[in-house]
Amino acid sequence: MRPVQTISGQSVWRTGDGLCAVRIVTSQRSSVASEIEEIVDSVAAVLELGGAEVTHTHGYPGWKPNMDSMILKISKAAYQSLYGKEPIVKAIHAGLECGVIGERIPGMDMVSFGPTMEAVHSPDERIHIDTVDKFWAFLLQVLKNVE
Repeated sequence: MRPVQTISGQSVWRTGDGLCAVRIVTSQRSSVASEIEEIVDSVAAVLELGGAEVTHTHGYPGWKPNMDSMILKISKAAYQSLYGKEPIVKAIHAGLECGVIGERIPGMDMVSFGPTMEAVHSPDERIHIDTVDKFWAFLLQVLKNVE
């Protein structure tokens, strides 16, 4: 199964008491920067066809992970040494800080990892507390192996 590369999420907010106004907020994400621009333009065109006024704010830039990178190899070895098994390595479609950093420092070797979270950026957001210590131990192990 291929990982999700580009998505568009929408939410609808009704505003004003008795007013006939609707605010639609969209969020486009992709690991490919050019695809973000394409989907932003497509969503805006559809909304404008319906008579909507469209404004844009800056989102996260795309980041396509390098599955052959040295830091990934170091990270996988650190995980193996700590937990005695191969880590699950996958690309996700979330907005990541790696996109922001990679935009400013092109070619930087990066990985992204963290504790287990659910329903991020929603009222039901949760973090699995038991994974925070595991995340911290893993980070320290990776840092010990970086030259």
